[in-house]
Amino acid sequence: MSLPSEVDVAIIGAGAAGLGAAHALNGSGLSVIVLEARDRAGGRGHTIQAAPDITFDLGCGWLHSADENSFVAIAEQLNFEVDKTRPPWREQAVHKAFPPPLRTEFIAALDAFYDRAEEAAEEARRTGRDEAANLYLEPGNRWNPMIDAISTYINGVELDRVSILDMDAYEDTEINWRVRRGYGALMAAYGATCPLALSCQVTLIDHSGQRVRVETSRGTLTATKVIVTVPTNLIADETIRFHPALPAKVDAARGLPLGLADKVMLALDEPQEFPSDGSLRGATMRTDMGTYHLRPFGQPCIEGFFGGRFAQALEDAGDGALAAQSIDEIVALLGSDYRKKLKPLAGSRWAHDPFARGSYSHALPGHVDARAVLAAPVDGRLFFAGEATSPHFFSTAHGARDSGERAAREVVA
Repeated sequence: MSLPSEVDVAIIGAGAAGLGAAHALNGSGLSVIVLEARDRAGGRGHTIQAAPDITFDLGCGWLHSADENSFVAIAEQLNFEVDKTRPPWREQAVHKAFPPPLRTEFIAALDAFYDRAEEAAEEARRTGRDEAANLYLEPGNRWNPMIDAISTYINGVELDRVSILDMDAYEDTEINWRVRRGYGALMAAYGATCPLALSCQVTLIDHSGQRVRVETSRGTLTATKVIVTVPTNLIADETIRFHPALPAKVDAARGLPLGLADKVMLALDEPQEFPSDGSLRGATMRTDMGTYHLRPFGQPCIEGFFGGRFAQALEDAGDGALAAQSIDEIVALLGSDYRKKLKPLAGSRWAHDPFARGSYSHALPGHVDARAVLAAPVDGRLFFAGEATSPHFFSTAHGARDSGERAAREVVA
């Protein structure tokens, strides 16, 4: 749509948070515009058709804490089928790659780490002394590198960058479902009725005058109130500037950087050799490793997942590096025959996405309070939402959506 010269509420970012805010303001009597730098809605939720018979979520793919996830009801309203197949994360379909006795030993070490971390968080709440989660790895435990790898998938970073208090604040009901047509496709459908201005990059939010002036790549508009929903890295890097400056917001965003989780999709010849929704991971005893979802939804493919510093190194190596690494790892686990059975289709590079610069937020040790600081309104005119502002469902799409709804309530109040 065309850019209006003035509105009651300008929402910056058409990811889950921005769309949640726009829907919540529908019927409020306020004029609303959602300004989105990309040429699509959905933000870090993006579904593509990687092949005629393969749907691929480049970003978020799981309805985490599905029994409390607001996108489940939205999916039902929009006639998107929700798949309740249990995730394969703790199961293993190909035993020779990670024999059951070793797998049992690893899971026990992982669970023991989480128990220690939970106790440490209780102590940290009493003393007010937050620490890095890696301090609670058992010294010398041979599974520590793989536990760190799990952190890169969950947090987007290794445990030395994760606040023990923030890790404990995350609420997980351990019920995880999926959207058969894609989580990103669901978000695009959710955004279809919102007043969107696409390819509209915001560069300055000037709140020095009576009305807030918003400068964009498509021109300038004024608003009574503004909801900012962009990823923390854009605020931390001051890609969007505030006038007057908001140093507390910039500092909070720097304490909540986006970690990195990337995915790659490989077409699979002779898929019938594997069960649907299986898991493949080797007992590699290292943090630099991928994990693989075999035949998601029964599709003829393998989805690879990489996180943390290893994902960053693969991104920096250029297009094709994620796929090449995946194929090398799968061949090492299953045998050389698989080199000719796998074909790269697509992959994500979220750190190189100029409007994301990462995947999802984590609080650095000592910065657990930054989520509340980032979420706090400024002068009753600037409001902040996004997954990083969610106190308990950060790093998730529904946490982002719910935060947008919360910001909309603050606007109306």
